[in-house]
This record gives sequence, structure tokens and C-alpha cells, in this order.
Amino acid sequence: MPASDRELEQAGSRLAEQLLAANLTLVTAESCTGGWVAKVLTDKAGSSAYVVGGLVTYSNDAKQKLLGVSDVSLDKYGAVSEPVVREMVAGALATTGAGVAVAVSGVAGPGGGSEEKPVGTVWFAWGSSVEATEAVVQYFSGDRDQVRRQAVFFALQGVSGFLGQA
Repeated sequence: MPASDRELEQAGSRLAEQLLAANLTLVTAESCTGGWVAKVLTDKAGSSAYVVGGLVTYSNDAKQKLLGVSDVSLDKYGAVSEPVVREMVAGALATTGAGVAVAVSGVAGPGGGSEEKPVGTVWFAWGSSVEATEAVVQYFSGDRDQVRRQAVFFALQGVSGFLGQA
């Protein structure tokens, strides 16, 4: 079920509170969500206290130039893969100096899917300079907006859970 605007706002607020309480800043590295994770986090005034910025790296070229994702990973595994989202997190942390990073790369549809990576396949990673990066894949259903909305919600919850364990 796609997340409502209210659910996204609540997830963003919860994560903001955690970041502030831990005195951490966050950077996003987004592909299929097109900056939506950063948008949710910056909807509140004062968000510069916990958001360093967001990198929308929709193309493979942008992933390489802005985040240092290797052409080997892109060629061997594709943009929608665990190695790529892990490299996106590492690159976002290195580029910005943020305390925590989240990366999202997926197939939002309606086209672009394959048998191996159908529409709705989204890889996520989150990590920090002191905690190991975690990565997970999710399979969402629905149209493009629904897949993206679910991915944004999952990313916010994932970082929140990551911080809860750190």
C-alpha cells in the first residue's frame, strides 16, 4: 500500500528527531526517487540542522561523476543493485562529510523492468562513517508514483531503523 503524504511526513519527522538527538547530519543519494527523500526531510523549516544535501544521480554517468560509483559495478551488476547502492552511500559520505547517508536505486516503471529486475525492484543502502553500510532490496507494486512513494517511505524508515541500532 503506498504511503500517504501524512505517513511520509510522520516518517520524515521521526527521522529528523533521531538525527537531531544524535547530532548527526544526513545526505541522500537518489536515483528512482528523484530527490523525494530529501524533499520530505527538508519540508520542515530548520532542516539544515540535520540535512547536508541530496544528490539526484539518475544517470549512470552522474552516479560515476558525483558519487564515484565504479563502471565495473555498473557494467557487472547494473544501476539497480546492492554493489551500486553501497557505493552510492560511500560516495555521498565522502563527497559531503555528512554523518549518515541513504541511497536509493530502482525500477519505478512503467517501463525499464526485466525478468531479473521487474518494475518495482528497488535497492536501498544506508550507512555512516562509523557503522557498516546495510543494503536491502524491496519489491513494490503499483504505478510509477506508488512505487516511488513506497520507496521514499521505506528509505526513511530504513535510516530510522539504522539509527536506532547504531
